[in-house]
Amino acid sequence: MEPVQDATVYIIDDDRSVREALAWLLRSRRLQSELYDCAEDFDARVSQDFAVRTPSCVLLDLRMPGLSGLAMFDKLIGYGLLSTLPVIFLTGHADVPTAVTAVKQGAFDFCEKPFSDNALVDRIEQALALSAAALAQHTASSSVQVRLASLTDREKAVMQLVVNGLPNKLVADQLEISVRTVEVHRARVFDKMGVKSAVELTNFLRDASK
Repeated sequence: MEPVQDATVYIIDDDRSVREALAWLLRSRRLQSELYDCAEDFDARVSQDFAVRTPSCVLLDLRMPGLSGLAMFDKLIGYGLLSTLPVIFLTGHADVPTAVTAVKQGAFDFCEKPFSDNALVDRIEQALALSAAALAQHTASSSVQVRLASLTDREKAVMQLVVNGLPNKLVADQLEISVRTVEVHRARVFDKMGVKSAVELTNFLRDASK
């Protein structure tokens, strides 16, 4: 798998040797990282107007003094960041059942220490690919909202009936306007939404709503 471009891996672990070893491993795979020795510092980073703008994931030690990895994970859920910021837990053998529970709650995966470098990087790259896909979907959805906002109320009404499969004459009857007026509004809708047909418009709106 090719490395995801402009990606960041956030490493949160209270063990300096683990942090540095992981950072070196990621550099060797052309991945950049940010290191945190406690979850409190990472929480301070993400709790204030933080937005994931490039593919990212978190390597999170499950057992740490102070704010634990599990508590940090719960905070990320509360911040609504899991879709664009997948979490991979780093665990000891005794914590595997807890990590399994976290995966059921939305964590991307867990890796048991000592971990295989290749297996861990593979999962990191998969998590980054998931983050990239989620960011692309969010961008597409935002673009759709901007386009929809540019429509007049009449254009929105025409669009809804067109998407429902009604021909121009029935749209005209429903809205009590002329067929010619429907054609004008329909053309404007297609232009503003960046499509060329009713089928393309329907597919575009359906895909954006996923």
